Amino acid sequence: MTVPDVVELREGARRRAAGRPRGPELASVRDVRGPDGVALRHYRPAPRPRPLLVYAHGGAFVMGDLDTHDRACRRIARACDVEVLSVGYRRAPEHPYPAAVDDVAAVLRRSRPVAVAGDSAGAHLATLTCLRLRDEGEPLPAAQILLCPNTDLTLSQPSILEDGLEPDAAFLRWALSRWIPEDADRAGASPLLVPDLSGLPDALVVTAEHDTLRDEGDAYARRLAQAGVRVTHRREPGLTHGFIQDTSPEATAACDRLFRDITAMVHRG
Repeated sequence: MTVPDVVELREGARRRAAGRPRGPELASVRDVRGPDGVALRHYRPAPRPRPLLVYAHGGAFVMGDLDTHDRACRRIARACDVEVLSVGYRRAPEHPYPAAVDDVAAVLRRSRPVAVAGDSAGAHLATLTCLRLRDEGEPLPAAQILLCPNTDLTLSQPSILEDGLEPDAAFLRWALSRWIPEDADRAGASPLLVPDLSGLPDALVVTAEHDTLRDEGDAYARRLAQAGVRVTHRREPGLTHGFIQDTSPEATAACDRLFRDITAMVHRG
């Protein structure tokens, strides 16, 4: 494959985001600084305080930012009646593993949200952050919401090699080489390969039928359930990776289901 240019990838992601409809207006949207200067964007759907959800954006560890996922965070805040704290974590290759995990973990420690969520690479960061907090005996959020998650950085699940799926497997290999340069280190950063998944928060895992990461997301949901974690798992038919960003009727319907599930988890009991 042609080696991608990181600057061009990031600019392309911003252009695509700018071409989508703007998300709903909210009571308050403001940019703030978190621990160690991490860029954050705080969304409030109403003047009164609501439960807090921390969100980590996708982007293959090398792209994506607060602006590319602004619409998604606005939609979650409005539809789920939650405050959303979006994390502009450090990206590879300038800041390889575990810099982004450090950033998301620091935000969770400071904000103590009811849930942590993410799509794609952001869902991977959410899983690793929950595992880190569990292992260090620190408070965990009540829920983890994982949309099209990376869970096996060894890229050994069958859907990686299935024809016609997105994203391209060669691109994934390239992106992971920027996030974790040494092949031998990727298994240790793969949530699916962690021996013990007990004691983790309730999980919502949503995968997509035509997603290269489909099988590792499905497998992670099964392993969580086997470990005694309460799991809601759904594979969305006919959709591709990153459908939370799409505007098609099918993606919109899938997002409506996602938002209902998030609402039930965040406002539970």
